[in-house]
Amino acid sequence: MSETLASVPDAVEAAARRVLEAACAAERSIVTAESCTGGLLASLLTDVEGASHAFERGFVVYSEKAKCELLGIASDKIDRCGAVSRDVAVAMAEGALAYSHGDIAVAITGFAGPGAPGDEPGLVHFACAVRGGEADHREAHFGDIGRGPVRLACLGVALEMLERQLGPTAS
Repeated sequence: MSETLASVPDAVEAAARRVLEAACAAERSIVTAESCTGGLLASLLTDVEGASHAFERGFVVYSEKAKCELLGIASDKIDRCGAVSRDVAVAMAEGALAYSHGDIAVAITGFAGPGAPGDEPGLVHFACAVRGGEADHREAHFGDIGRGPVRLACLGVALEMLERQLGPTAS
C-alpha cells in the first residue's frame, strides 16, 4: 500500500524561499541529488516563483545503478559502504557538482521506510558540497515514522545544510 505525502509545512516552504533568495544574492546555483526523497526537494525548490535561475538541476538517483551512471559513483564504493552511508552521500554531492554547472549540491540517501532485513527505517545520510570546498555530512535517525514523514523531515535537514553553506546572507 502506498503512503501519500502530507502537505509541506510552512516552515519548510519558508526555508526553501530563504535558500533560493540567498543563492540569488550570492549568484550561486543549486543542484540536488536525491534518492529516498525521489525529487521532492527539487520540486520544492522549483515551486518558488522568481528564483528559477538559482536552481541548476536535480538528479533523482533512486537505484544504485542510477547513482553510478548519473553521478559517476564507483559501484565498488556502494558495495563496500552501502548505498545509505556517509561515503555515498558525499560522493553523490560531489558527483552532482561534477555532472552539472551548479555551485552547491545537496545529496540525500536513506531508508524512508522498511528496507531489507537489518536496514534501519528512517536512517538518512545527507551531504552538502560547494565547488572547491569540503563536503559537509549529516546523519539523521528519524525512526520508523512512515515514508511521507521521513521524506518531509529530509527536506528540513537538506535546506538547513544549504543555508549553512550559503552563509550569513541566508538568514
